[in-house]
Amino acid sequence: MKLQTLLSYLHDFTIYVGDNPTITSIEMDSRQVKQGSLFICVRGFTVDGHDFAKQAVENGAVAVIAERQVDVNVPVVIVRDSRRAMAVLADAFYGQPTHRLHLIGVTGTNGKTTTTHIIEHIFRKAKKKTGLIGTVHMKIGDKTYNVQNTTPESLILQKTFKQMVDENVDVAIMEVSSHALHMGRVHGCDYDVAVFTNLTQDHLDYHRTMDEYRQAKGLLFAQLGNRFDHRRPKFAVLNQDDPASEQYKHMTAATLITYGIEKESDIMAKRIDMTPSGMAFDLVTPYETVRVKTKLVGRFNVYNLLAAVAACLVSDVSLSTIVESIEEISGVPGRLETVDEGQDFAVIVDYAHTPDSLENVLKTIRQFAQHRVYVIVGCGGDRDRTKRPLMAQIATQYADVAIFTSDNPRSERPEDILKDMEAGVKGAEYVTIVDRKEAIRYAVEQAKEGDIILIAGKGHETYQIIGDEVIEFDDRLVARQAIKERKARC
Repeated sequence: MKLQTLLSYLHDFTIYVGDNPTITSIEMDSRQVKQGSLFICVRGFTVDGHDFAKQAVENGAVAVIAERQVDVNVPVVIVRDSRRAMAVLADAFYGQPTHRLHLIGVTGTNGKTTTTHIIEHIFRKAKKKTGLIGTVHMKIGDKTYNVQNTTPESLILQKTFKQMVDENVDVAIMEVSSHALHMGRVHGCDYDVAVFTNLTQDHLDYHRTMDEYRQAKGLLFAQLGNRFDHRRPKFAVLNQDDPASEQYKHMTAATLITYGIEKESDIMAKRIDMTPSGMAFDLVTPYETVRVKTKLVGRFNVYNLLAAVAACLVSDVSLSTIVESIEEISGVPGRLETVDEGQDFAVIVDYAHTPDSLENVLKTIRQFAQHRVYVIVGCGGDRDRTKRPLMAQIATQYADVAIFTSDNPRSERPEDILKDMEAGVKGAEYVTIVDRKEAIRYAVEQAKEGDIILIAGKGHETYQIIGDEVIEFDDRLVARQAIKERKARC
């Protein structure tokens, strides 16, 4: 595509040099640039793409998008906001791929990953080819790829959607983070269904207040558009039991579909029965009411299931297919995932890293715990400090043995993070072990028959970030090794 053709999609820019090269790719990382690339200078939190414009040109960039003049010998296009321009250009360059996909976005503090995986499972049951973008991984059909962010930058997103279109994907399902919404990463994504799970405290290091955080989530529903199109209707699926939904109802022109347990909703769960091995409930829909059984546990997973049901019903999946799929689903990596080496106590790994999610998981475990409950928990560095004492309070309130340890300390001293946690539980009983591996080993050594160990905070993650270093670390593997070592000594 010629540069001038690509720029015809932009309406706010200045060209300093008038050549019209052919653009063969768009890149925002100078290391990925090759001959024929258009390089976009994006200002990040730690580096500024403008500082790498020369390197990009040396690597083969034939034009540069920037917010200020840069000293290079190729056409430079000055824009007001590089990220906004990147979203427009990526959408155009890759042929507006989301116009050819049924796109479902899921936002909320907790439950995004589980809900998207349930939706994907249902559509696969319905014989649709799916694409999935989220915290755990990205999938296209049966192929799995690693991801760096829950919601990638717009350039990566549009490139991914183009790949999905090329591989004949019918339905794309994605987690949509508040950061991505606020930073405009999903600008240009033509969503058909937007789903809201819940809103509880998280990311206040970035959004500063709960009002700002709530507003950021609401952008997904506001961006569904203001046009009614019976050929491609838009739907907002909202948790009726969460107060934030009232605001989102006023932010969208899309058709509203509600779900819930407490308040009267379009999709509801009634007569919920829970056991250690699963749940059963009456699934109430506008069409009929059916009794559903699932291997998932926890009230929070009832909400996740209801959100997925609503999203799939408005996407024309039959209720019978939805019910069959729900009864097959066994779980999601790092979400109440068990580690079983034949030991006589339970070890559960979960991604719970917010006060609300930790409380939900511990309450669920309490429902089937026969003896003591251990919880191993920490808080990430360079993130919302205000939730640290809250996490500690919940750990000591719902567990018999609370063990505070490191999560991803990043640039902070682990000891300082732990002090913030301990400040919330003065007078309570707890154990502090800075080294996460040692904390897991301690719990495994202490556990007795019938006890339950919850390792919270990292879930599916296979790394730990300490300073500038990313080291291999998987709670599941560490726990498995600790159990094996204990059994070898017995």
